[in-house]
Amino acid sequence: MTSKTPIPDIVTLHVPFRVVKRGGRKEMQLPDGAEQPRRTDNTLVKALSRAFRWKRMLETSEFATIAELAECERIAPSYMTRVLRLTLLAPDIVEAILDGTHGPEMTLARFLEPFPVVWSDQHASFDLSKNSIKKSWCFKSG
Repeated sequence: MTSKTPIPDIVTLHVPFRVVKRGGRKEMQLPDGAEQPRRTDNTLVKALSRAFRWKRMLETSEFATIAELAECERIAPSYMTRVLRLTLLAPDIVEAILDGTHGPEMTLARFLEPFPVVWSDQHASFDLSKNSIKKSWCFKSG
């Protein structure tokens, strides 16, 4: 008892998505509501690790100045200072970058632009109200 149903030669499948640039490369972005796979941005992670490594090198007096460290690393001091600012990011933003849960608009180029030092202001500056970054820090007064 087998029924023979014809198998079509062509099957058309419609998947809604758009292509966005992220970190200099193109990436497929699924529509809202679709589960997006977690992917860390290696460029951002590398920049974060460099920033914290350079900060440690300066704090331990391994190098006296940013200019001296930049010369040793063979990069421009102005670039180093912009990367060093990443050490001022809110902990939950750093965690989101490391987990790959930050939004596609959060690129290294965006983080190298000036941003507020106050953590709550960073959330407003990076417009994180739309993203799923959980604010794991809080301050209690009194």
